[in-house]
Amino acid sequence: MFGRRKKVLVEVGAQAPPFRLTGLDESARSLDEILAGGPALLAFYKISCPVCQLTAPYLQRLAASKAIQVIGISQDDAGATRGFMQRFGVTFPTLLDLSSLDYPASNAYGITSVPSLFLLERDGAIARAFNGFSKRDLEEIGVRAGVSPFGPDDQVPEWKAG
Repeated sequence: MFGRRKKVLVEVGAQAPPFRLTGLDESARSLDEILAGGPALLAFYKISCPVCQLTAPYLQRLAASKAIQVIGISQDDAGATRGFMQRFGVTFPTLLDLSSLDYPASNAYGITSVPSLFLLERDGAIARAFNGFSKRDLEEIGVRAGVSPFGPDDQVPEWKAG
């Protein structure tokens, strides 16, 4: 890593870096196109990440909201991502941030670990940014979305590093 800049996660209040990524349906979507549909929770993940696997079902519950879009951004190829989605019951739209393209969105957002989540306002301002699993942050996003990500019988940790 000699001579490389240290990545810094984009901060709350900053404008979200623009991107254009291909989805599992092979159509490209830009950040502007996503935000035209309203606020969005971007969830960067890798299929082999145990904390991403823990987080996926709760993101799916948040995706039931009409107030916030949940957009997955997988750092894996289409086939592996489809398998992950099927295994964990994920149906929200997912885009691919591929290693063959040097992870353009992940690098723009300063991601060093996954999951990394960014709640974006319609104007592109970052309202919340965190990595790892944070029960409190997911609950607060759920309140805003009008959907509870956790059920009364869910046994989840307060926090897990990504």
